[in-house]
Amino acid sequence: MALPKILVVDDEEVMRDVLGSVLGGEGYSVRFAATGPDAIAELKEAPVDAVILDLMLPGMSGLEVLDELKKMDADLPVIMLTAQASIETAISAMKKGAFDYLTKPFKHEELLILLQKALQQTDLVDENRSLKLAIRPQGNFLGLVGKSPRMEQVYALIQQAGPARTTVLINGESGTGKELVAKALHVSSPRADRPFIVVNSGSLPHELLESNLFGHVKGAFTGAFYSKKGLFELADKGTLFFDEIGNVSMETQAKLLRVIQEREFMRLGGTDIVRVDVRIVAATNIDLRRAVAEGRFREDLFYRLNVITVDLPPLRARKEDIPALVQHFVTKYSKDNGRNVRGFTRAALEKVMDFDWPGNVRELENTVERGVVLAAGDQIDESELPPQIRTPQAAPGPLVSDVGSGEAFNLKRAAADFEQRMIVVALEAARGIQKDAARILGVKPTTLNEMLKRHRMIAPRKGRPTGEPEDVEVDEDADEPTH
Repeated sequence: MALPKILVVDDEEVMRDVLGSVLGGEGYSVRFAATGPDAIAELKEAPVDAVILDLMLPGMSGLEVLDELKKMDADLPVIMLTAQASIETAISAMKKGAFDYLTKPFKHEELLILLQKALQQTDLVDENRSLKLAIRPQGNFLGLVGKSPRMEQVYALIQQAGPARTTVLINGESGTGKELVAKALHVSSPRADRPFIVVNSGSLPHELLESNLFGHVKGAFTGAFYSKKGLFELADKGTLFFDEIGNVSMETQAKLLRVIQEREFMRLGGTDIVRVDVRIVAATNIDLRRAVAEGRFREDLFYRLNVITVDLPPLRARKEDIPALVQHFVTKYSKDNGRNVRGFTRAALEKVMDFDWPGNVRELENTVERGVVLAAGDQIDESELPPQIRTPQAAPGPLVSDVGSGEAFNLKRAAADFEQRMIVVALEAARGIQKDAARILGVKPTTLNEMLKRHRMIAPRKGRPTGEPEDVEVDEDADEPTH
């Protein structure tokens, strides 16, 4: 069993020698630092189990050191050493997260008992976190559903990476559940009781995105009638999740890199430095390495984000999870809609299992919700599924469309039919939101708009497609629903 590692921070060499002798005699592994910056450097080099910290240090005070240590590890127990005259300061330190304090001179037994209690508390915190993860329902992990081997790998990675401060990059197609993974990382971390804030990276122009991220001071730009905190400040001590980080402009990428490296920034129009402790989790549905090679994404930011990578499999690659997902969504939407739907019929489930789900879990969820609402009985029947799932996608018609008339192979018509069917599937998966459907199809929203016009298809007004092209109506000015 590894010896508990203790960091002693005191500027007096005699005190370091005494504490080293006392702690070493009890079997502890002891490291030393004479100043605050030295202590921070020691902790960055390798973690410790507890810190004994003198309040009166030259230059950087003990309280300042405590703040920095807690930013690096919120659960790290820190015992403060103080002179009689600075007891009020020691109490302030406990309010900042110190475990306890001792006044000099103190008995060695007092220190050893206090240190033992601190280490026991740390063990309890770690054990409690492990138990919460261990007793999860089978096939369910912090909101994620499925027990396929690939999802179990994802769960294991979340358990390992969750408690750390390290930046995580989540790769996956649209609709695979990247935000759920980000939330699971947050919940399984010491930051679980602090804010989890989502940044929709690709939905805002870079000027507005920067204002949202960093805040601004009064008068920073036209219309800035008051100062405003940004999302980084609001997420302090918590987690900031950048959804679709690949869509962030190069200008904003440079500023993000600085915040990740220095943990500080300035509000727009301001001159004061704002320091924050925020864990960054980012997600993307594009190949960031290719984006770097094409000059669309900063290489240095990519390597800052790509410390730990979680690769989410598409639903078609883990079809064994579909029955559990279906039941999960049936239960959820039956409760939400006041329905008594128990599940799918065998025939309906077979259709669902045979489908490839280009919109992934999000598309499956929308399909189940639709089925719950439309179900005539207590089970969702095959007839209550969307048409593209109910009717297998046949090969695109006869290659010779009209042999009698002598027409040749009609490739153009077949390609147009296939394109139209793909648009219908994407709109179903995106609940009628053209921007999301374009992302699923891998085209620009303007391109999808042109395709809809060309096929005389219509995007739904209320955000839910019917699945039939002729029932859809284009309304480019309609507000998109928010999620």
